[in-house]
Amino acid sequence: MSKISVLLFTVALLFGRVAAAQGIDQVAEDVLSAVKPGALEAHVRYLADDRLRGRLPGTPGYQLAVDYVTKQLKEMGVTPAGEHGGYTQLVRLRRAFVEPGATLGYQPTAGAAQPLAYGVAATVYPNPGQAEVSVEGAPLVFAGYGISAPVLRYDDYAGLSAKGKVVVVARQAPQQFADNERQYFMDLRTVLETAARHGAVGVLLVAAHAEAKLPEYPKGQVSALGAGGRVVVSRSCAAGSAQLVAAISPATLQQLFAGAALDTGQVMSILRSGKPASQVLPGRFSAHYRSRYQDADSYNVVGKIEGSDPLLRGTYVVHSAHLDHLGVGAPVAGDSIYNGAHDNATGVASVLEIARLYTRLKPRPRRSVLLVLVTGEEMGLLGSAYFARFPTVPAVSLVADINTDMPTLIAPLLSVVPLGADHSSLLRQVQLAARLLQLAIEPDPEPTQNRFIRSDQYSFVVQGVPALHIKYGNRTADGQNNLSETVQKWRALTYHKPQDNYVGGTFDWAAGVKYVQLNFLIGYQLAQDPRYPTWNKGDFFGARFGK
Repeated sequence: MSKISVLLFTVALLFGRVAAAQGIDQVAEDVLSAVKPGALEAHVRYLADDRLRGRLPGTPGYQLAVDYVTKQLKEMGVTPAGEHGGYTQLVRLRRAFVEPGATLGYQPTAGAAQPLAYGVAATVYPNPGQAEVSVEGAPLVFAGYGISAPVLRYDDYAGLSAKGKVVVVARQAPQQFADNERQYFMDLRTVLETAARHGAVGVLLVAAHAEAKLPEYPKGQVSALGAGGRVVVSRSCAAGSAQLVAAISPATLQQLFAGAALDTGQVMSILRSGKPASQVLPGRFSAHYRSRYQDADSYNVVGKIEGSDPLLRGTYVVHSAHLDHLGVGAPVAGDSIYNGAHDNATGVASVLEIARLYTRLKPRPRRSVLLVLVTGEEMGLLGSAYFARFPTVPAVSLVADINTDMPTLIAPLLSVVPLGADHSSLLRQVQLAARLLQLAIEPDPEPTQNRFIRSDQYSFVVQGVPALHIKYGNRTADGQNNLSETVQKWRALTYHKPQDNYVGGTFDWAAGVKYVQLNFLIGYQLAQDPRYPTWNKGDFFGARFGK
């Protein structure tokens, strides 16, 4: 059993006796029946319609989705909480492309310069903050996994000067780290920010497998812009640096290691043993390329349900879901519209019906509640990262985030995996709500898949706000308890494909009702409790980001 499994079940046992003695306010239980399967279905039917053309941010189809959810919130009596007294928050998106003609080269210590064939030996990431990147003859260093974690007694940069240099990083998972630490330190944004903090002018990323193809960016890389056109959220450049980011092939890595103190086999063996293997590389690296941009305005939608307590109404529990999907793309089985019915029209539908439950409460909860439908999740959590960093309410007033992303409504919901709840006191609210709805709680069956950092709740976590994301468990009515196998087969045929459609899709709307009820009950408890949620003592994310 993993450490996460042990923690989840230990905490569940600790609070089990409390849960048996406590309950959820009757006022909340009384409104649960207001969730109607037909309402969820109607939302998904509209949001996944071909007219919306896959809800790509910055397109008329996405705007139709914005208008729809805004209208729904308004009709429910949810007050606007966006910018300028409205329901929306502007998120300016920049799609960056590498212009043709990029040149890359390697200069060994002896002999002639060696050009690197673009697309074969190396590719560059478009730079959203600097239209022209020029790195001429920069020294090279190898920095292992690109991790600097002295608190964990591991630092690839210890004793290594990276200032003014191009850093070579292996994109492999360090096995000596626990799941949480590995998720954070392997995140590309963390790797790039670490390199920038050490003064690097560029980062060369090496794939974990020799047969891996170099990444291509025919649709560009998307970032979010802030005041003055400054890049404020990006997965392709480091904060505070206009550095080069490129991917190189294993053959190119061998080229760069020629004449080094340790060869690639030796350094990888040392890394696998749990020790750093950083070293200076003998040659120099050059790169020259330009990026072009397409900027577009997109929007988060933000609604508010005012709290009833004069002292607590200035604090907020957030229910979030991403409104966007992939737009129109390569045809699959004759269909080119990526409708995103499950991903994430079902999540948006859930938040809308959660809002409806809150509006039926008498009295309203003590804290205020924010309903936040974000843009750009499929582009790298951009809309949620923008909102969490620049919220439309005071940042210190955000208490917790409950995110809903692709709840996967294809079978009865009998158990749940509360991703992230094991990091904070949020597990208490999950346990109580699940008990009321007769849902079992299970540990994450796939901790190595980094699911906790791959959806919008993580944007709140890095701003110090405890957050969670409820996913389906493995329990089935026939006792086989193999729902994950069914889901994996479904995902192979449907996920991020035009087949994720309302028409012809598979839906269990009763499961959707359970998701709505569960997330609402979790949020309601947080909105009633005058205490702030707390990070667990010694938790990695709490120690790194907690307020």
